[in-house]
Formats: sequence, C-alpha cells, structure tokens
Amino acid sequence: MTIRNLLCALCLLCALCARSQTEFTSPDGKLKVIINTKAKELTYTVYEGELKDRNVYALDNAIALNIEGMGKSQYTASAPKRIKEHFEAVNYKLTSFDDEYNQIIVKNKNGIHVEFRAYNSGVAYRFFTTSTKKEWKVLSEVAEFNFADDHIAYLPYSTNTKNPKAMAFQATYDAVRLSQTKDLEAFLPATIDCGKAKVTIMETDVENYPGIFLLPGGDRYKKVKRLGGTMEGLRADFAPYPKTFDYYPWRKQKYVTATEAYIAKGTAARTFPWRILAITHDDTEMPTNTLAYQLSSPSRIKGDISWIRPGKVAWDWWNDWNIKGVPFRAGINQDTYKYYIDFAAKNHLEYIILDEGWYTPKSGDMLTVIPDINLPELVQYGRQKNVGIILWTVFNVLDAQLDEACEKYAAMGIKGFKVDFLDRYDQEGVDMIYRIARRCAQSQLVLDYHGIFAPQGITRTWPNVLNFEAVFGMEEVKWTERDKQTGQPSKDMPLYDVTFPYIRGMVGSVDFTPGGMRNATKADFQPVNNNPMTMGTRCHQLACYIIHESPLTMLADNPTAYMKEQECTDFIASLPTVYDEMRCVSGKLGEYIVIARRKGQDWYIGAQTNWTPRTVTLPLDFLSQGTYEVTTFADGVNAQHDATDYQRHTTTLTAPSQPLSIQLSSGGGYVMKMIRK
Repeated sequence: MTIRNLLCALCLLCALCARSQTEFTSPDGKLKVIINTKAKELTYTVYEGELKDRNVYALDNAIALNIEGMGKSQYTASAPKRIKEHFEAVNYKLTSFDDEYNQIIVKNKNGIHVEFRAYNSGVAYRFFTTSTKKEWKVLSEVAEFNFADDHIAYLPYSTNTKNPKAMAFQATYDAVRLSQTKDLEAFLPATIDCGKAKVTIMETDVENYPGIFLLPGGDRYKKVKRLGGTMEGLRADFAPYPKTFDYYPWRKQKYVTATEAYIAKGTAARTFPWRILAITHDDTEMPTNTLAYQLSSPSRIKGDISWIRPGKVAWDWWNDWNIKGVPFRAGINQDTYKYYIDFAAKNHLEYIILDEGWYTPKSGDMLTVIPDINLPELVQYGRQKNVGIILWTVFNVLDAQLDEACEKYAAMGIKGFKVDFLDRYDQEGVDMIYRIARRCAQSQLVLDYHGIFAPQGITRTWPNVLNFEAVFGMEEVKWTERDKQTGQPSKDMPLYDVTFPYIRGMVGSVDFTPGGMRNATKADFQPVNNNPMTMGTRCHQLACYIIHESPLTMLADNPTAYMKEQECTDFIASLPTVYDEMRCVSGKLGEYIVIARRKGQDWYIGAQTNWTPRTVTLPLDFLSQGTYEVTTFADGVNAQHDATDYQRHTTTLTAPSQPLSIQLSSGGGYVMKMIRK
C-alpha cells in the first residue's frame, strides 16, 4: 500500500467512526464490527486492532435488500447479546463442537431487518422480514466486499463466457490483485489475502433464494470511493428468476431461456441466506473453519437416521467401464455391473454407482431401464453381497418424476441417486435441490449432488445429501491438454489439490472422485479417456482419501487396475469416510497441506504438495499417550521419474513422540494410518 493510499484509507475509517452509530466485537474482543445505521444505506466495516492499523477485513460494505413495494427507512440497532451454542454434527469434519458469538439486530420500519453476528473466526449477517404481506418480489440485493488495499484474490471464474451464470461450478483459482479481476462472474467461496489474515467470502442457508456470483465493484463501488478512501472490492450479482425454459436434447437437461425482472419471489415473513466473512490468521485454520455449517438450518430429518450410510463406491464412468481379462464385453450391461459388485464386495466397499447410460438419457425417462440391465436382479445380487446400488440421473429428470422414482426405486432396494447437471444458481434451481432432498429423505434415499454449486448449508439441513461436486475434480484430467507453447499441462492439478481444500473445503463435502492408479509426472502426463492418468504420484492420490471431506467417496479407477495394485486398494478400503475430528497440522495455501483425522482412538494423516518437492515437518503432539501400529505410504525414491513409485512401511510408535520429517516428491503425497493398540 502506498503512503497516499494508506492515508486515504485512514481518513475513510475515521469518517466511518464519526458517522457510526453501533460497534461490537467478537467474543474474544479481537474482531471489531462498525455498523453505520445513520444513513439510509446500511454499511459495515470489520477490522482488528486499532483503526489506525491496516488490519481491515471489510471496508464500508454497503448492503441492501430491495423488495418491491417496501421503501427505504431509518435503521436502529439493538444492544449486543452474547450467545453460546453446542452442535452435534452428522457426517461432518467434527462430530460435535461448541462456539459462541455476539449478536446485534438492526431493525428498519419498512420490515426488512438485519441480524449481524461476530464470531472469533469471522463475521456474518443475514436479512429477515417480519412483513405479513402475502406476496413479495426481491428486485435486487446489494452485497459489497470492499478492502483497504489491492490484495490478492483467489477467484474461481465461470467457465461459460457466453452465459456465465450457466455452468457446472468447476474451475481452478485465479490468484490476482483485486484491481485486475476479470469482468466475469466468479463463484463462492472465494478468498482475499489481506496480509495479516485471509478473508473467505461464503454464504450458507441458501434456500428459496438465488446464490451469489462475484463481479468487480462496478458503479456502486465507485460511489463508495467518494467517501475519501482508496479501495478495491467485489460485489454480489444474482441470477434473475427464470421465466421460460428449453431442454438440451442429449440428456433432456433443462436450461433457462428468458428471465424475469426480479431475482426472487415468495410469501410471508422469512429469513434470507447468511453472508459470511471467515477470517483466518493462519492457513491451517481454513480447512477447519465451521461457520458455514453452524450457520445452516438444523436437520429436518426426524428420528432414526441410521439409513444415511456413508461409504466408498466402485465407480464406472471415470474408467470408462474399462475392465479386461473377463469372458464378456465390458460396458453398460448386466455382466459388467455384477463384476463391479463382486469387486466391491471383495474389498468391503459399500456401494457401486450405475452412471449415465442405465436409462436412455435423451428420453428424460428414468423410470425405464435399458434392456441390457435387469435392475431388480442387480439389486438382489448386491444385497446378497452387502453392496448397495446408487443410480445416476439429471436434476430436472428426477424432479419431473420425483414421487414415482422415489417410490419405485426405494421399493426395489436402490440406496440413492447421483444427481447431475443442474448448472444453475437461480431461485428455482435452488428450490429443486431442496425439494429433491426432502422427498428422497421420505423414501430413505441418499444423494450425491454433481454438476452443482457448492453445498451452501443443505448438507446440515438434509444430511441424506452426502456429497457435492463444485470442485475441479479428477474428471478434468481426462481432457486437460498440454499447452502448445509451454509444453506443460494446461491445468495444474497438483496446485489445485493444495488450494481447494483451504477454500472450497470450508463449506462442506466434495465429490472429487480420486483413486487413479495410472499416475504421471508433469513431463509424462497426457489426457486419455479410456485409461486416464492422474497428475502427481500414487501417494498424492492415496492422500485424497484423508484430506478431502467426502462421506461418499469414489474409487474412480477400474477393478482391473485396483486388483493389480491390491496393496494400495487394501489401504483405501481400510479408511473411514467419516471421522470424529479433523486438524490441519501443517500447510500453506497453494503449496502443501497436511490433514490429520481421528476415528475413535485411531488417527489418519494425509499430505500433498504441488509440483515442488519439499520436506515437511509433521508434528505428532495431537496423539493421545500410548502405542500405535503405524502403516505409511511414502513417495518412492524414483517417484520423480515414475509417479507410481512408492514405499510402504509398518512400525510401532509410542506417543508422546517427536515430530517426523516426511519427504514429498514433485506432485507428491504421503499417508499414515495409526491404530491405537
């Protein structure tokens, strides 16, 4: 920051202090929030320390909810209130935890009010209405994210430049200065590096409402500049309410062709989604942040939930049904899926998925199975071997046949659906995923949401939704070409792998689909469809199963490959998919990550690096005193030439123990399983 910019920002902050009517802090007193309620435009600032310092994490952010027929009026703020909470979580990174926050309610005579909360780990707000008006329309919402300097922003941009709001929410992160951000929609979560701390913009409890896209500040942002400060920022943008639709013929996928002049509609009083600024002073605090979960609505599934069964899945699509050494033609047919069931049973995997092709996609009819598959027979075959079946479908196809599909397939013994290709974030699309989750819960069906935005709260509200995609996952390597000018892969997966757990991992589970056995160095990698490679080492792949929060995780490669690599397959099969505790014991965003997870008295550790080989110190001070049987998989001494090279070791370790030094090859990884004796 230049001296001139710093002075301008300080002048602005002093002006804010003079104009401000309300200030409150986080429970530990470190984060401070100024809410300006004197002007008709409500703004807030978040900082740490003193106003003269540079530790400003939100600078005069304007917020507004513009509901048709409700004019602007004066805001008044309540006194702060301290609230403590206890959480019992289902299929989450922690089984239980406590937190507290300070709360202020800002009321408006027009019936549009705001609740602010300050936690030790961040700040959140949401609008709520008390109007009894039967029907209303939200014309627009203002949500600014302004900063006191030209910080680095980590933004995942839309991959659809022609229609940016219609996409699969799968993109790597651009790390650029705020002043250099593209005039293109980015999606959440996104992180801003403010120096002393990182601010991650998230939202949660996104129900019956569209989600946030981010754009550069724009016209409203320029108006804020007139207050005297030099700022850089982002603003929220929202998909309008859909008006008309059409269908892509191949999968009968529904898409929006025209929109209304408003973003949402509804009836009666309600609360709106939470807008969250998670503030983390060390990168290791990012993957363990719980704000997105605790600000979501509690579970609506009453009674016994033992039928919500997490587990591992033998998956067909990534490996292109490519098994060999069998007396039948592999493909989407009865013999192939019986083979997958046999493989799953032998390796104690809970599920197989029948991905696209078990019904004719272009028909839009998931009630009619193709002739090559006898689904009731497959279900019975799997039941005998304790392997459940999950069926792939398209969101709007399931939605159109929701009652019939749930009744038919639940009665048959199907365990759930993998639902794909939503590619929207408007109110009607959000309503669809809640409607599907609610109806599937009634029939005790689990869900894996694919081709969708990040899990903004629904995995707590409807815990039968086990996984979300919204990640640049393993499928992307099947078509990642090498750049013709640099000769390097056009997408850097190892870099992404040590970036998204810090950012995307903050909001919930991922359907990354790991487990590739054909591992490649940067020099050797090529895109292959039938026998796809992975970027990085074998141990990099193994570490995904510990680093990722993924209650329903895939074994993406084919049974033939896994049977040739039984030692690695046995290790993957032995891992839990849901743990009791999670810690990020070491790491730096974009460089490397080390995650430790506890199940009962046992610990599981996974580490990954980008393409830079490195030595990482692994502290073991989290272990309870005692003796552990230890199994490790480490990059082999020749992994820089052959990425499949690894070394497996077994030993015993007595805690407390000194830190370990682990070597990570280029694109490398490391895993450790510690079983308490």
